[in-house]
Amino acid sequence: MRREFKLPDVGEGLTEAEIVRWLVKPGDQVKVKQNVVEIETAKSIVELPIPWDGVVAALMADEGQTVDVGLPIIAVDTAEPGEPAGGGAAGTAAGAAPGEAIKALADDMVPRPPAEGAVEPGAHGSPAPKEERQAVLVGYGVKTGATKRRPRKAPAPPAAAPAAPAIPAAPVANPSRVEVTAHPVPARVAVLAKPPVRKLAKDLGVDLAAVTGTGPEGSITREDVRAAAETVAQPEARPARVAAPVGAEERVPVKGVRRMTAQAMVGSAFTAPHVTEFLQVDVTETMNAVARLRAMPDFADVKVSPLLLVARAVVTAARRHPMINSSWDEEAQEIVVKHYVNLGIAAATPRGLVVPNVKNAHELSLPELARSLGELAETARAGRTQPAEMAGGTITITNVGVFGVDAGTPILNPGEAAILAFGQVRDMPWVVGGELAVRKVTTLALSFDHRIVDGELGSLFLRDVGAMLEDPLRMLAWS
Repeated sequence: MRREFKLPDVGEGLTEAEIVRWLVKPGDQVKVKQNVVEIETAKSIVELPIPWDGVVAALMADEGQTVDVGLPIIAVDTAEPGEPAGGGAAGTAAGAAPGEAIKALADDMVPRPPAEGAVEPGAHGSPAPKEERQAVLVGYGVKTGATKRRPRKAPAPPAAAPAAPAIPAAPVANPSRVEVTAHPVPARVAVLAKPPVRKLAKDLGVDLAAVTGTGPEGSITREDVRAAAETVAQPEARPARVAAPVGAEERVPVKGVRRMTAQAMVGSAFTAPHVTEFLQVDVTETMNAVARLRAMPDFADVKVSPLLLVARAVVTAARRHPMINSSWDEEAQEIVVKHYVNLGIAAATPRGLVVPNVKNAHELSLPELARSLGELAETARAGRTQPAEMAGGTITITNVGVFGVDAGTPILNPGEAAILAFGQVRDMPWVVGGELAVRKVTTLALSFDHRIVDGELGSLFLRDVGAMLEDPLRMLAWS
């Protein structure tokens, strides 16, 4: 019995995923609960288990391909009787354990994709299919809409173009001899192009009706418009431009984690009014404390770095200034003050920036916090950070110092009121007790949402973090 396993909504409310790596190949024997494919959604990388015993008949999507939720990705030959492939929930979940039936029932939990040959609504003015999947907010699942668009009128053929109303010519001496001239209206030419392409054509002065499209179904792409604009701009006598050397340009698809990060950063930058303050701090005593902690048995199995004490300072300062650890509720027009700290740590990964957070960091001892930071970093580097680990953050640290950078103006993680950038620690001349000395110095940069945090609060918070890094003993005094 051949059955097709369809890409499920993995509980994030997302509508597509990329096939990162197949863990099986055609002909392989598979068991219930066995992971068969690794996919990347807009938030994380997830492995999907198969709900049946059987033999892999076919892999229906290539590695690197982006697949819509609800489309089949693998076919399996099973020995159990049941409904035809792609059938109802009962046939799909046959033989699967109750806990695994959730993914197996995905066939009936997501809307079916548009019929073959249907065009995505709004792609280039085509009529929408009767049912379409709509992108929704993360966490609210995928829903089906029945919105219909009034179909465009078909363009009239040139031969049948109507004539405009008769327009009288200029007055003549003899009104009985008035000549009229009919001005035919040119037929409307159907042009397949998305709105951004149409805007680009307008900006460059390109007539889309004169452009030959190279996109799907003959649609016009941005490259077609730019090529047409260059052709028009070049005089005929001008020699042909030399093509760019092979490999001089590279195009990186914006998808998965990178696309989600880009959308989040744009939303944050243009929603919350950012203010950034800077503070140079003598962290010589912090560096000494780090060296002493590394020698203690309690920290023998964990990594101790200056970031650990920066994290503890931020958690302690957030307790002293609770408003810094809050969020803005636009709908309710309220400020939500969090009396707990889920400490986010920005992490650069090959697939883009992720910001997992340490849950309830305010309740952890220093060794527990060190262990949590180490696990968080290791998971992020491996690309295994899950959506739940990135949700619910309250305040974030970004350690730009590991890249040899002194400071920056970080953008707020969406839903948070503050983010602290920790710069590199380096030797600098510093005045100590009225005399010049060489000290370990770093720069802290605090960006905050000015709707919630005014200059005084931001300054007090930053001052307290700096004071604790100058003298780590203050962390004990203020805890």
